[in-house]
Amino acid sequence: MKIKNGFVLREVAGTPVVLPVGQASVDFSGMLSLNKSGVLLWKALEEGSDREALADALLAEYEVDRAEALSDVDEFIETLTKIGCIE
Repeated sequence: MKIKNGFVLREVAGTPVVLPVGQASVDFSGMLSLNKSGVLLWKALEEGSDREALADALLAEYEVDRAEALSDVDEFIETLTKIGCIE
């Protein structure tokens, strides 16, 4: 998985947000705010991480079990898929 071109992570008023730029702003005209784990997962996706690597990133940073990490990853991926920013 990878973040599609046209979506960037920025900080707005102290909050990390995903913003569409260029042509991507035609299909998605909003922004998505992220918490710390969302930023961690976003950055891993920028590097092309798969589902397992995303869960590993959460496990390395937070005290959660693998099932919870995978569930959180699935929810995050579903959200990004809905707004069309991953491929």
